[in-house]
Amino acid sequence: MLPLDVRTLRSCLVNASRKEAADLTPPDLAALDWDHLDLLGWRDPKLPRRAYVVVPGHQDDDGGLPRGVLLRQAEAVPRRRAQCAWCQDVTLPNDVVFYAARLAGAEGRQGATVGTLLCRDFECSRNVQVLPPLAYEGFDREAARQQRIAVLEERSRAFLAAVLSEG
Repeated sequence: MLPLDVRTLRSCLVNASRKEAADLTPPDLAALDWDHLDLLGWRDPKLPRRAYVVVPGHQDDDGGLPRGVLLRQAEAVPRRRAQCAWCQDVTLPNDVVFYAARLAGAEGRQGATVGTLLCRDFECSRNVQVLPPLAYEGFDREAARQQRIAVLEERSRAFLAAVLSEG
């Protein structure tokens, strides 16, 4: 992922009002390892139930510009351990919670939302970067890792498309 600045973070949110974008509390951008991020997600330290996720852009469909989504964490926490819909890590060291995002545009202004189960603190990039265990002799661990990274990209972009009501 290419490094982003605060101005870009605020301007790339597709489902946030100007006030919500202005209220965004960014993570420490200088401390991030951008080379190992497949997406950028963080919880707002000032507003505990608010979170953001930014998906890198692709030249094919959005001109290479990143797009971000404002998320709200559900108050209820799953009673059982759940699996993140994006990274599907089975050895999760972290909690999974339900996040909802208001749809972009007129539907969102009328209250329409879409939601999914995600790692509470957006550890998805870190989870998919870990080499999986050797499943059998000759198992290509690096290919498996690359597949997990591709699936994370596909699922996060599909969620973004749902927020944009593009499918």
